[in-house]
Amino acid sequence: MTKLNRAKFTKEVAVPSVEIPSKNVGKCMSVFKKYLLKMEKLKPVTEVQGNDEKRKLLLDPILFETLDKLREDDQQKLSELDINKNCFSNTCLHLEYHNFRMDDIFKAVLPEGKEGCTSYSRIGHIIHLNLRDHLLPYKNLIGEVLVDKLIGVKTVVNKSSAIDSTYRNFQMEVLAGEADFVAEVKENMCTFKFDFSQVYWNSRLCTEHERIIKLLPQKSVLFDVFAGVGPFSVPAAKVRKCRVFANDLNPSSYHWLKENVRLNKVENVETFNLDGRQFIREQMPPFFLTKPTEPIHVTMNLPALAVEFLDAFIGLLSGVELDPLPDITVHVYSFCEESSAFSEMRNKVESALKHSIEDEQIVELVDVRDVSPKKHMLRLSFRIPPDVLTKAIEEEASSEPKRLKLDLETQD
Repeated sequence: MTKLNRAKFTKEVAVPSVEIPSKNVGKCMSVFKKYLLKMEKLKPVTEVQGNDEKRKLLLDPILFETLDKLREDDQQKLSELDINKNCFSNTCLHLEYHNFRMDDIFKAVLPEGKEGCTSYSRIGHIIHLNLRDHLLPYKNLIGEVLVDKLIGVKTVVNKSSAIDSTYRNFQMEVLAGEADFVAEVKENMCTFKFDFSQVYWNSRLCTEHERIIKLLPQKSVLFDVFAGVGPFSVPAAKVRKCRVFANDLNPSSYHWLKENVRLNKVENVETFNLDGRQFIREQMPPFFLTKPTEPIHVTMNLPALAVEFLDAFIGLLSGVELDPLPDITVHVYSFCEESSAFSEMRNKVESALKHSIEDEQIVELVDVRDVSPKKHMLRLSFRIPPDVLTKAIEEEASSEPKRLKLDLETQD
């Protein structure tokens, strides 16, 4: 079945059942609860027609066989309640499409022996899929089932191209429902609204967003270089009362970033629509000249390219007399081939900065999530060496940066 035919799920089935006095239903549940038939829009405990003093319990034929197969102590409990073999029978049920769970439907129609539709992301009323090739012939069926079975879902889309590294959006195909891409999501005590077809949003990063927000000291300063629609910037301003400078190159992201600042009623956020390197070099130095006393943090969440933008910090304050120099903590993201290859991440950062990072300058190194079995998203949080800010340091072939063995922190 590649086109959903709901009528094919209509069937008559016989399931085991037991009739018990209404007053004993609660007492019997310690025995029968794990055997109850669980189907959608079907009550496993029903009235017995013509007898208000009895109730019928519908049992799952896969889980329950006969009274004799129950544990001895369970049989003893039922015997004390006058429940014996004569109380059991088969009950005929008329089942339709609406009675079957989503997983049961997929199991019935999708190819056997291959991975089914086991994962998806939900963004407000939108379900986002990234279907494997063997499921593409069933894509519209899958979309219809998801709309039918998931409450509040109105749109199902499938990713049809790789993420564009410039604006971080991708082409998508509507599989079922409405072509309505403006979604609303709640995360970290904030509301985010955006056009999912034009911006980047990944619900799987919710834990990482929360982790960064908790790292930020109250009333600190945040420069969010690749802010997107504001999953770092808005809660930093609203929850941690930070002063925020938020930037994104994508005009659509910039539009929704400003909308989310307004929607969440935060006033301590300045927004920019600039290239990340331009944002760093134009907006940071004037701020540093005010000699801020608050902790300064920089988030750079563009894993495909963020490390390349670290060179914007080289010589950022060259020729500027500041004493002391600002203490800047950078949180930069990148993709690495192996979750254990922390040295790869550190090498990338040191190469971009043209400067080694001392052990004491590293705050933490986190395995954020597995993108695929051999592709991991990592975050290195570190304090920028002061020499990087004042002038460009050429790498010396003879000097080998110190290495630190770091413990892996994984995301659930």
